[in-house]
Amino acid sequence: MRIPDIPGTRVPARSEQESWLRDHVARLCQTDHRRFPGSQPVSFTKADLAKLETQDFWVCEKSDGIRVLLLVHTDVNTRTQSVYLIDRNNVYYELDGFYFPHHMNPQLPLQNTIVDGELVYDVDTKKQETMRFLAFDCLVVDGENMMARPLDKRYGRLKDYFYKPFDRMKRDHPQVTNSHPFDIQVKQIQFSYAAQAVFAEMPNLQHGCDGLIYTCVNAPYTPATDENILKWKPPSENSIDFKLVLRFPPQPDDRSQPDFHAKPVFLLQVWCGDTKYEPYDQMYVDDDEWEEMKSSGEQCDDRIVEVRWEPEHNRWRRMRFRDDKPHGNHKNIVDKIIISIADGVEKDILLERSNSIRTAWKARASAPPPASSTHAQAPMRVAAPSATNALSLHAPPLELRYGRLATSQWSKVGGPAVVAGMKR
Repeated sequence: MRIPDIPGTRVPARSEQESWLRDHVARLCQTDHRRFPGSQPVSFTKADLAKLETQDFWVCEKSDGIRVLLLVHTDVNTRTQSVYLIDRNNVYYELDGFYFPHHMNPQLPLQNTIVDGELVYDVDTKKQETMRFLAFDCLVVDGENMMARPLDKRYGRLKDYFYKPFDRMKRDHPQVTNSHPFDIQVKQIQFSYAAQAVFAEMPNLQHGCDGLIYTCVNAPYTPATDENILKWKPPSENSIDFKLVLRFPPQPDDRSQPDFHAKPVFLLQVWCGDTKYEPYDQMYVDDDEWEEMKSSGEQCDDRIVEVRWEPEHNRWRRMRFRDDKPHGNHKNIVDKIIISIADGVEKDILLERSNSIRTAWKARASAPPPASSTHAQAPMRVAAPSATNALSLHAPPLELRYGRLATSQWSKVGGPAVVAGMKR
């Protein structure tokens, strides 16, 4: 499936408009920073099976698209609306053609709203592509901050206040969709014990998907990394985002200069916060793949790359470049993904636990409410195994190549912008 480009007109970087929008979003979200306010999941491990039994989670398919927030800004004086998409780089794109009516009076506009979702391409049986925004959560709806509310309340407000009035307007006035840059739908969500139903529906989807997303029902919406959102993939398909750095060997006749016509070493660097990166490992690229990369004319160096681990060969392989992300995964997140690779949960194990997850869910639902107490009981936490322990417990042998690399003897990439016809 093709990954969509973000539509709209990019708000100029470092402009007054961009600065005002970031301040506006921070005020709406009641955050003390101007960064991208969206939440990020953590990778699923065996320890999380206990979470699904002890807490209420909802599950949906993990769409293969571009994660964005949709911002509806309404001027209270003029009642005019401006609509934007915000990507994970915290870049704003202004959209034309949308109008979102109020749920009580469609003649009035919906007030300030921020909706979380995924932008995908749906492809029908006639191979026709439709860009679609799949909404699955909300931060602010009609001027009310919803982030402290549980997921079921946020999801209900998303449908009743945001989507239903918009969908009714489309049905009553279908001509309005002619100006829409993409369609909008709300993603369907199931109880956590219904993962089998989600898997069964995946072949019928018109867009790509590569796993499941579990979200805790009773948890608030949390910007940045959220331990209450679990990203499940088959262990062999878990991936990590690094920064790719190319190192070329020295020229045969002058070892002080890099040989840009030779095949480089593909180093992976892990993000340590701010703009700091550290060497981590290297990525395997065969000769044919290197020729393909050169012939594409695209820059390869200093770019975020998504890689997966090949346990049968003990090496990282490239999946795709991630230009939609400003940085690779933080080193703390990388440690957790390594655990999910070595201590991951296969699909059959996940489905085998569905009955016990359902039984525990029903037992909680039928249990009487706990007696009131002046001291709230701390929620039970399931300790995740360390990366080293997880790797040692995993049956297939995994060579421990995940550490820092020694300083390369080869020169750092430099020189002209184009070498041998390839942009650098």
